[in-house]
Amino acid sequence: MKSRKQFPGATAYFDRHGRRRWRFRKGGFTAELGRAYGSDDFVHRYDAAVAGYRTRGMIGAERTKPGSVSALIASYYRSPDFLGLSDSTKRVYKGVIEKFRAEHGDKPAHSMQRRHVQKILAEKSETPAAANNLRKRLITLLDHAISLDWRGDNPARATKPYRVDGTGFHTWDEGEIERFFYVHRTGTLAHRAVTLMLYTGAARVDAVKLGPWNVKAGRIEYRRQKTARSGGVPVSIPMHEDLREVLSKLPDDRPFLATNRGTARTAESFGNYMRQWCDEADLSACTAHGLRKACARRLAEAGATAHEIGAVTGHKTLSEVQRYTADAQREGMADSAFCKLIARPNGERSVTNLTDRFAKTSSNRLKGNDQC
Repeated sequence: MKSRKQFPGATAYFDRHGRRRWRFRKGGFTAELGRAYGSDDFVHRYDAAVAGYRTRGMIGAERTKPGSVSALIASYYRSPDFLGLSDSTKRVYKGVIEKFRAEHGDKPAHSMQRRHVQKILAEKSETPAAANNLRKRLITLLDHAISLDWRGDNPARATKPYRVDGTGFHTWDEGEIERFFYVHRTGTLAHRAVTLMLYTGAARVDAVKLGPWNVKAGRIEYRRQKTARSGGVPVSIPMHEDLREVLSKLPDDRPFLATNRGTARTAESFGNYMRQWCDEADLSACTAHGLRKACARRLAEAGATAHEIGAVTGHKTLSEVQRYTADAQREGMADSAFCKLIARPNGERSVTNLTDRFAKTSSNRLKGNDQC
């Protein structure tokens, strides 16, 4: 069996002086990796290249400067805290960290002060979510610096996160789901993908790996990849009839969302396809992650509890579930709540009529809710 390369995409070449060097190539993107294969400097340049960045000002330097931000990052990448993360989370973290390292990697880690952090974050103020993500990574890096005795404080913790308007990824509403299925008909990969995510609530990193092997006794069972390092949160949900119909015609030896070659798609590739499919349906605000939130919203509107929804989505905490269900139909749920508050099956009130401002003595039911 052919062994897997330690640094995929890295190839050797000889420069005009006859010295062996390494470069990273992927598609039309190239980045220099230096001469010392496998060194800290090589690894940090390689990580930056994989994340899509070229390391500036390092050509000809074969060692990471001791005590620098770059050396701190290299040490963090070897730490148990980082190695314990899932591969997908590592990629996300590196995407933020490597861009920061490309700009500030040569500076001494011990000299960073709160004013420096504030200035760095202010440069991203127009994209507050990105600024907050960078702030989180700086907190982690400087905590690591404290553990190394490189410094005694963490100035990033003394800064405040930017306020982010909105609730994150847009949650698909029923009109958008209907529009998508109108454009992408039954039998297409697009239709199958959205049906799978709507009726499993799976994240895209899990959805691309689901296949017939996950179907057991009429249920879909898997462990979330995001929590794989800690054993993975187990998910076991009954298969909805609509999903069963879509999957019943597929081969039994390949993932549900397989490529034409029968192999599993990457989460990144699947996200790109989702972007294309949504654009074709004129749904610019919709994303793959929004389908996960739509599944949680539907369950909330059907009356499922936070614990029940968490069992489907695989969330660890109720606060995460509540974030996902924020777009549930609040008006209908409020009416349902007041139905329970105002009347019992025998017609008696369930609470004392405290003040006229809270409830009147009239036995009239909530307007427009004959079911109460």
